[in-house]
Amino acid sequence: MNIFVAKLNFKTRKEELEAAFAKFGQVTSAKIVRDKETGRSKGYGFIEMTNDDEANNAIAALNEKEFDGKVIVVKPANAKPAASGNY
Repeated sequence: MNIFVAKLNFKTRKEELEAAFAKFGQVTSAKIVRDKETGRSKGYGFIEMTNDDEANNAIAALNEKEFDGKVIVVKPANAKPAASGNY
């Protein structure tokens, strides 16, 4: 399951985010989205977990909780819409 994490502290590192979710199960990837020009965190990221039950437990436990000095929002990520080709 792909999980969206918002309202992150701009100083939070990928490893810290991954460790928080790893307490609930196997994390296959962790990413903090960064500005292409400055490299600064945009304050949100994504976690991928293999087991949906573990992912849902992580979402329930971490949503609207303090993490690295900020109250974060954690929810299932929306799938990207398919490109339609109609411009």
